[in-house]
Amino acid sequence: MSTFSAPITRGRRPGGLQNRDSLWAALPWVGPVLLLIFGVVLFPAGYMIYNSTRRISQAGTNVEGVGFDNFASVFADPNLPRILVNTLVWVVVVVSVTVVLSLALANFLNKPFPGRTLVRMAVVVPWAASVVMTTTVFYYGLDRDYGIMNAFLVDIGILDSSYGFTKNVATALGAAIVVAVFVSIPFTTYTILAGLQAVPGDALEAAKVDGAGPVRTYFSVVLPQLRGALAVAVLINVINVFNNLPILRIMTGSIPGYSADTLMTYIFKVLQFDRRLDIASALSVVNFAVVVLIVAAYVKLVKPMKET
Repeated sequence: MSTFSAPITRGRRPGGLQNRDSLWAALPWVGPVLLLIFGVVLFPAGYMIYNSTRRISQAGTNVEGVGFDNFASVFADPNLPRILVNTLVWVVVVVSVTVVLSLALANFLNKPFPGRTLVRMAVVVPWAASVVMTTTVFYYGLDRDYGIMNAFLVDIGILDSSYGFTKNVATALGAAIVVAVFVSIPFTTYTILAGLQAVPGDALEAAKVDGAGPVRTYFSVVLPQLRGALAVAVLINVINVFNNLPILRIMTGSIPGYSADTLMTYIFKVLQFDRRLDIASALSVVNFAVVVLIVAAYVKLVKPMKET
């Protein structure tokens, strides 16, 4: 008669205790990051939401709770539809033009040619320079009275006389779009360039063997491989452009009223000139909600992490 005994396991602990030990072991590493996220993101966001439900005096005194009255004031503002349209045009045009130009530039920089390293380094310059400095150069260059760009357009015959680009809503927004594209191209180009360099050479060779021409190879092999890089570039650009303040503040700041404003510049004016922290907080909550909805819809539709 033989007897069977259960195997003896040593050193094993229940799953819950093991997971708990792993959590405590990882805490020294992730703890500082969690504290930073709480201090820089979660606490300010929570405090902003709290302020959006309060009535705050111009001196900054928290007077009383008003529920959703601040949001009612925001949505009752007759300027809001125009501001939302400006925001939509601003984001869609800047991101679309940036991605198209960056895609072309990345394909050019991916080809071998003399001086390619220097050209790649030069592309980084607009990204490395201060956005405020770059925008200020464009602003004064387009000045009607002494702007060098204005004088150049007159000299070559495009303009009959100097024009106040930054004094008109359409041209000021157009100039802001040009600056935003200019400073956004370096990051987007390098993101797409990294994706191009990750395209397997075997796939390109197989397409060539199968008789595919350069155009078909690009659209059937290369572009699908760029799905992840393009998705990341578009997503980050949407967030950055949507929340951009310096470019629009400089290029459209001299235009009276709110006809040239986006959500970010409108929040700035309400906070700085009207000194309404409560209304500005409500607008910030609306701005944050719009960004979250855009990102959620984009991730849902595009699925940037999906394998090609």
